[in-house]
Amino acid sequence: MAILKIARMGHPILLQRAAPVPDPGAAEIRRLVDDMLDTMEDASGAGLAAPQVHVPLRIFVFRAPAERVTGDADDRQVGNTVVINPVLEAIGEDVRLRWEGCLSIPGLRAAVPRAWRVRYSGVDCDGAPVGGEVSGFHAGVVQHEYDHLDGILYPMRMTDFSRFGFVEELARAQMQQAGA
Repeated sequence: MAILKIARMGHPILLQRAAPVPDPGAAEIRRLVDDMLDTMEDASGAGLAAPQVHVPLRIFVFRAPAERVTGDADDRQVGNTVVINPVLEAIGEDVRLRWEGCLSIPGLRAAVPRAWRVRYSGVDCDGAPVGGEVSGFHAGVVQHEYDHLDGILYPMRMTDFSRFGFVEELARAQMQQAGA
């Protein structure tokens, strides 16, 4: 397949609402999804939304690897997953800060408030339903990718910019705190 160019913060496509996919099984959608999965893996990402690869459609791909899940019963490990025309709903009032990065904002990370539990649904390229009730990392990555479909980047969700920085600086500060 192909590795696609990832739009970076500042590109207008990242700020617009993506259009629904009329035919999830269309050959061009299947090709796009395969290329998005290859691109996500090549970039070592946990998720990727179609607008990030310059396609304004309501599609995202993600994974929740074992080493990233929290141990919460609904924070389930999943391999590469495709969600087309998703619907997302927060469950309950529990909102927690979650450290996030983004392939469209390379080299930076921040603590972003996210619902701890969500319910999401959509379909894959075969029209089969995907989704469920999830928590923790799984819920966070789904919310992050869903935001891309509405033209929202994670800094737009932040409430405390003292928890925003370059990956290397944040790691250095954490090491200094651990040694102090």
